Amino acid sequence: MIQVVRSRAHAPRLMSVAALMAALASATVALAETPAGSVIPRPAVVPPTQGVFDLGEGTVLIVPHGDAEALRAATYFADLMQRTRGMNLTVREGEIAPGAVVFRRASEIAADAYRLDVTPRSAVITAGDFGGLLYGSISLWQLATVEAGQGAATIPAVAISDAPRFGWRGVMLDSARHYQSPEFIKGFIDWMALHKLNVFHWHLTDDQAWRLEIKRYPKLTEVGGWRVHAGAAAQKDIDPATGRPRLYGGIYTQDQVLDIVAYAAARNIVVVPEIDVPGHASAAIAAYPELGVTDVPGAAVPAVPADWGVYPTLFNVEEATLVFFENVMDEVVALFPSEYVHIGGDEAVKDQWKASPRVQERMRELGLVDEEKLQSWFVARLEKRLNDHGRRMIGWDEILEGGINPNASVMSWRGVEGAVEAARLGHDTVMSPAPVLYLDNRQSADDGSPGRGFTSTLRDVYSFDPTPDVLTPEQARRVLGVQGNLFTEHMRTEDRVEYQAFPRISALAEMAWTPHARMDFADFRKRLDPQLARYRALGVDYATIGLSETPAPTPPDGERRYDHQMKLCSAALPLSLIDDAPLEGERPALLMDILNPCWIYQSADLTRGLRFEAAVGQVPFNFQIGADRDKIRLGAPRTPAGELEVRIDGCEGEPALILPLAEAAGNDGITTLSGQLPARAGQHDLCLKFTQKELDPMWGVDWVRVSDPAKREED
Repeated sequence: MIQVVRSRAHAPRLMSVAALMAALASATVALAETPAGSVIPRPAVVPPTQGVFDLGEGTVLIVPHGDAEALRAATYFADLMQRTRGMNLTVREGEIAPGAVVFRRASEIAADAYRLDVTPRSAVITAGDFGGLLYGSISLWQLATVEAGQGAATIPAVAISDAPRFGWRGVMLDSARHYQSPEFIKGFIDWMALHKLNVFHWHLTDDQAWRLEIKRYPKLTEVGGWRVHAGAAAQKDIDPATGRPRLYGGIYTQDQVLDIVAYAAARNIVVVPEIDVPGHASAAIAAYPELGVTDVPGAAVPAVPADWGVYPTLFNVEEATLVFFENVMDEVVALFPSEYVHIGGDEAVKDQWKASPRVQERMRELGLVDEEKLQSWFVARLEKRLNDHGRRMIGWDEILEGGINPNASVMSWRGVEGAVEAARLGHDTVMSPAPVLYLDNRQSADDGSPGRGFTSTLRDVYSFDPTPDVLTPEQARRVLGVQGNLFTEHMRTEDRVEYQAFPRISALAEMAWTPHARMDFADFRKRLDPQLARYRALGVDYATIGLSETPAPTPPDGERRYDHQMKLCSAALPLSLIDDAPLEGERPALLMDILNPCWIYQSADLTRGLRFEAAVGQVPFNFQIGADRDKIRLGAPRTPAGELEVRIDGCEGEPALILPLAEAAGNDGITTLSGQLPARAGQHDLCLKFTQKELDPMWGVDWVRVSDPAKREED
């Protein structure tokens, strides 16, 4: 991919909803009836026209003399055509000519908006800025790749006038829980650009890692960037160089960050860094213990932890700690020219602050009435430092709870309520609600991949409206835009990130760009097919499991039913968890409610009795869930390793089958257990539960098969 680095700071320029609606008031033609029906996101205005334009090896791309941004957009288009159709196009400066693709400026066109006029004589992209030129070229590329293949393309004539609905069209990638290489980050940014997305929110620090190099505090990455995976298999993986369990992790040097930021800017994408305070603090405190609440027993962090969930660990509120983070922010703003810096602010459990005599004394010194006000004071101190650098603060919606400064912005993740409250209070806001825009949720009920156990389908993402009816028109103008999130607790690998992100990012992109009145899922689904062909041409590892909205049939008796094809007894905290082994390569994902591990195999015909088989595995119970841990009830084991119990027509009473776990307990991978179910007339539900002494490790079911031994055939 050809790189062109932007030479000045770049941030998304925001177009108000009112201005956008006025500009698109004439949008009356149905896109599905036009030749532009392959473009994602759906353009705003596409009047009908006639003819075709032939784009081949002899086609010249013409840019204005001395226009570096037009040259960059044209070069990007030429590179895309080479990668997807094998064409080598020439870019040159000059005037419009017959048979050419022309990039042209028009100052009256709004930020990121463009016109694309394709006639039999030429294709002309007109825009007022680099974003518009780039997005116009991407739409032209989509028109040239409606059908897969190499060589010349015939493009139907169109006259597109297009502009984004929102100025913030983002994706958040969590590189703290699992590290992705700089090369992958660049590739992901490329794919974002092809969807006309323009904000890459980079989650760089959390309890499980601090990934960003801070030169003044080198231990943040030297110590904070590395941890030991949870689970018995990781403890057995001894590094011969140290004689200790092997460390996992990675860091981003400042040179790498500068390169990524420039790469993104050359694709009209701004990188917004996230540095979490005052919670999600464990990795930083493992590196610099003096940052923690040191006068509370048990608050120390001896090593970077590997549990998921919400830790009680907070930074202390001493002056030295605030100075530490002011210095961190100084280096952050030098690396990231974005208007916004994200400071987290979420899930900061205040137990340590409440238990600390020193923190309570500090609250009295500051005249603060409670711990929520203390967090607001902490955040405001760092916000001032950012404001001194000409930057703005944005944080998760918890920052509203103790009050925030008027120019702070809010990213709403706990549903839409945070954004609604922020808009009512006069704050700019970004919609990013769970579960619908959390792309680490499963993509359908048929999806057996690791992730959060709830589902967020392609249609769910597409149908979300970032400006709900509860907002007044004035409040709706406070919605800067929308963002999908990829938290990576359950995405160990880069290909897993791709699988979870695509094709739902296409739905996200259209929802963020296209006027709400022009959204049409059936039409989108038709246009998605050529988009998937483009993914294949570019090597994007997208998911296919959620493309059909027709549920897969439940496998009958005699075939394997996987965990996601059975019914969970409850769904308080459902997760699809990666099995503990092997450390490398494919590992099954085990779907369970970790607060109540229990499964229902529905409608087994027990008339003649059945052979019962269950493939079981163990996962580390590495979850910080506070008092909810005490609510988990496990059956008392009969043997030291515990048992899998199978009951008929209910989860109480005596089990019909008991399978000891002794063999499985010695295996870090999957073990198949088997036994005989008693005969009982008709069809019956089977309830599967484990007994064990301790929560860690937690047992899960990969698949179950019930079969007539007389008819059983091996797989």
